[in-house]
Parts: sequence; structure tokens; C-alpha cells
Amino acid sequence: MAKYQIYMVRHGRTWFNRYNKMQGWSDTPLAPDGVEVAKKAAQALKDVDFSAAFSSDARRAIDTCKLIMDANVNRDKVQPQKLMEFREQFYGYFEGMNSPEAWFMVGQPHGASTFSEIIAQHGLDATKDFMKEADPFHDAENAEEYWTRLNKGFKKLDEIAHDGDKILLVSHGTTIRSITDRYNAGNFDVTESPRNSSLTMLERDDGFNRVTSYNQMLN
Repeated sequence: MAKYQIYMVRHGRTWFNRYNKMQGWSDTPLAPDGVEVAKKAAQALKDVDFSAAFSSDARRAIDTCKLIMDANVNRDKVQPQKLMEFREQFYGYFEGMNSPEAWFMVGQPHGASTFSEIIAQHGLDATKDFMKEADPFHDAENAEEYWTRLNKGFKKLDEIAHDGDKILLVSHGTTIRSITDRYNAGNFDVTESPRNSSLTMLERDDGFNRVTSYNQMLN
């Protein structure tokens, strides 16, 4: 199995990001400042020799990936593709809700009133389990469902990757933070969310993940 690098970039800022709303499988377009910060990331990554480029199937990720690859040295050779496995966490009933309100409802039964408090007291995977529990429809993804989906995505990358490849993957805040938390090789502080259009580096070697940098701003 190959050893390769994944350049994980969070999508540019969206309207729901601006309004601090829960944005999992729901989707809003990039806001004007989100387009601009994505263009800055594109300039910072323009000389990276990407062998493949992927995004989740959310418009905000697709558009960010296109902006990056349109400026890349390999733009004529690499066509961006969609991998739904790298979608954001699904928040079920809480999709589109005001974020502090949603996390208060999710965390309060467990003695926590904010997202950060849930992480500090119970860990990041607990935020997923508690959300499914609090969802009156129980549609939100729990940790097991979430990681089953993401692991399928990594296996799909393994199928196309070769030794030494550099692969662009445009994904989402909680997804990048969750991957960093699970495969943290640098004691990165995951209580801080990755910023829009920031870069997180992951090395995948023979099916094993290792995050080597987190939440790097690309200017």
C-alpha cells in the first residue's frame, strides 16, 4: 500500500459560517470573503504537484476545490472529483440551527453547555453520540456511523494513490478537526476549529494516518 500526503483544506467561509449556524449536510454558498480567502489558499498551493484533487459533494467544498485547482500547476492534468465520504458530520434535526443553541441542547443533559465544554469533559466523539441522542428523530450521525463513512473514503483514496503522491482534499471544519483528534501526531489543540481555507497535513502510510500539521493559514 502506498505512502502519500493529503493536503486537507477547509472550504472558504459561507453564509451559514457568517451567521454561526449548524452546517453539516445542509449547504450555503461561499460568501464574498470566503471566495477571497479560498483564492489566497489557491495562490499559496499553486506550485504543489497535486496528483489528484477531491472535495466532498457539498457545493462549498466543490467551489473551493475548483478555485484551488484552477490556479494549480497541474490544472490541465488533474480534474477535481467528489467523494461524499468526506462530507461534514450530519447534524440531523439540528441542521441550520443557531450553533450555540444547538450545542446547549445537546450538551446540557451531560453537564456541558457548549461545544468546547463537551470536548473538554467527554471528548470529540462524544459530541456526535450526544447529538444523535438529543435528535428527536435520531437522524444525526453518531461516532460509529461517522467513522465508518470516513474510513470508506480513505480506502477509496488508497485505491488511486501511489507512493509520494500529494492529494488535495477539500473538506469541512468538524471533519478535519475529528481526523486531527484521532490521528494527532503533534499534540494539536482541537478545541480550536480549523479556519476557513486553512491547511491541515496528513500522511497516510500503508493504511495508517498521521496528522503532521493543523490549521495552517495560507496567505
